Amino acid sequence: MSEPVTRFPSVGKSTLLCNLAGVFSEVAAYEFTTLTTVPGVIRYKGAKIQLLDLPGIIEGAKDGKGRGKQVIAVARTCSLILMVLDVMKPLQHKKLLEYELEGFGIRLNKQPPNIGFKRKEKGGINLTMLVPQTELDLDLVKSILAEYRIHNADVTLRYDATSEDLIDVIEGNRVYIPCIYVLNKIDQISIEELDIIYRIPHTVPISAHHKWNFDDLLEKVWEYLNLIRIYTKPKGQLPDYSQPIVLNAERKSIEDLCMKIHKSLQKDFKCALVWGASAKHNPQRVGRDHILIDEDVVQVIKKV
Repeated sequence: MSEPVTRFPSVGKSTLLCNLAGVFSEVAAYEFTTLTTVPGVIRYKGAKIQLLDLPGIIEGAKDGKGRGKQVIAVARTCSLILMVLDVMKPLQHKKLLEYELEGFGIRLNKQPPNIGFKRKEKGGINLTMLVPQTELDLDLVKSILAEYRIHNADVTLRYDATSEDLIDVIEGNRVYIPCIYVLNKIDQISIEELDIIYRIPHTVPISAHHKWNFDDLLEKVWEYLNLIRIYTKPKGQLPDYSQPIVLNAERKSIEDLCMKIHKSLQKDFKCALVWGASAKHNPQRVGRDHILIDEDVVQVIKKV
């Protein structure tokens, strides 16, 4: 799992990486110190999480300013984005950074539009609306598709969609990445202001310099990466609690676990014994379709 740290210049991002991962990313009190991507690794709940300290994004980054295209291209490949903002001027920087990332096809804290879209050879535009629409109708859908020289397609709107949603589906190159807004320098604001910040969705206030509230940040990172830990147990031995196998919570079957350990295990798989929250009794003998839960213990039995 990797996650980039994007930011406006000089907001304390490099200090954050230095204190979180113990990596020296050049730190100074002037803008644009970080000119290359600096990697670091943090260990949390037994998992290794790679952090990438990206150069600061400036206005016009999506058009190539300040090597912006290269920076944003790295962000597209990551599992989570930490957007580091100065707590004294968060909204103006947040809006600008989101605009630059959106211009490069990155959608933050959003789900892919639930719109069915299928091109066809003939038959014109066939629009199906499963719920009432406030913006889109047949004429508007036809005009948007015509911009892309599409004159034959089936479109199904399963929720109240916007023009932007339809364009995202047609373009087909959007990435949907969770984002945590890290508001740095909270040592410069009052307790009352901090209380208000805590109510903002997807936000964690910290002080990178004083190492304040890192526990909250790491817990939020774990939650947004959507990971679970599975402990393996060799036959006749105790489980290895020091080296969990980390799976994405959306791919957490015994089959996914076998693939993560080694591809050959998939071929030789006979059954598995599971201890933990997903088992009806301990141990439970299961097949490859069994769905695991965080901190289950698994012993894989191979064919003889």
